Amino acid sequence: MDGAGRLTRSLRSLGPQADLRAAAIGAAVLLREYVGAHLARRRQRPARQPQVIDREPPNRYILLVERYLPRRIGLVATLAILFGSLGFGIVRGGHLEEFTTALSDTRNALANSAGFRITTVGINGRRQLSQDEVLAIGGVNGRSSLLFLDADTVRAKLKANPWIADATILKLYPGRLQIDIVERTAFALWQQNGRLSVIASDGAVLEPYVSRRFLNLPLVVGKGADTRAQDFLALLDRYPQVRSVTRAAIFVGERRWNLRLKDGLDVRLPENDVGNALAALSRLDKDEKLFSRDIVAVDMRLPDRLIVQLSEEAGKARDELFKDKKSKKKAGDAA
Repeated sequence: MDGAGRLTRSLRSLGPQADLRAAAIGAAVLLREYVGAHLARRRQRPARQPQVIDREPPNRYILLVERYLPRRIGLVATLAILFGSLGFGIVRGGHLEEFTTALSDTRNALANSAGFRITTVGINGRRQLSQDEVLAIGGVNGRSSLLFLDADTVRAKLKANPWIADATILKLYPGRLQIDIVERTAFALWQQNGRLSVIASDGAVLEPYVSRRFLNLPLVVGKGADTRAQDFLALLDRYPQVRSVTRAAIFVGERRWNLRLKDGLDVRLPENDVGNALAALSRLDKDEKLFSRDIVAVDMRLPDRLIVQLSEEAGKARDELFKDKKSKKKAGDAA
């Protein structure tokens, strides 16, 4: 009995585990059969045929366009229209210079960060212009990079300045810029229409007369005097006695010269044979003290005579002298 009881308890204790195992095995069998059947049905199902839509044949012009135009031409055309509209807006809005400057500054910044910053600048040949003025004229500033600096453009900008006759630009990588310039020399002061300018020997206007350092330059006056001054002043230099007392050379009618002396005396020179007239003027002053006499003008335009105009006081004195001589003569005749 005890044995039967032990056997019964043993069977009861194994009953639930056996049921669970059997249930799991049955579920696995059912799942495998279901999956197998589903795969079998999919193998037997006929493949779906693509749906065909009837369309009209394309136009022959469209076929020609698709055949001969490059691929992606639409994308290229769209981008061209986009950038064209952008450029038109920049130009129409007056922002072209700002856009160009920003683009230049951007590429210069990239070049500077890569080691092409201008760290040293050498300038030779300057006398009238300062280093900062030379750099500003050439368009070189703190944002400029040696890599993208156009030497021809800098040279053209420098030569456009009236003080600079010629310029040479050298780029010495990675960061040195060498500028050699040839400056014009201030030659004379030129007065026209009430304006006074400093000019070079070739007549180029260098700057308005504002600095007293040009006070000792010779003065030429009149239209055309700027380009004719070099030859005339070179001729006048041959007669230092006349040149030393000359305050201004006046070009009259773009044909001939007058001299205005420091004491106010006007000398009217002939249109031709000016050298002989200056030589005669120099001899008259040396022999007759012409420049020290009480006269206001000397007219040398006629080749065979010299006309002298007395001052008002000298004219009155001369008239009085003639009156005295005439009265004495009459008195002598009466006696």
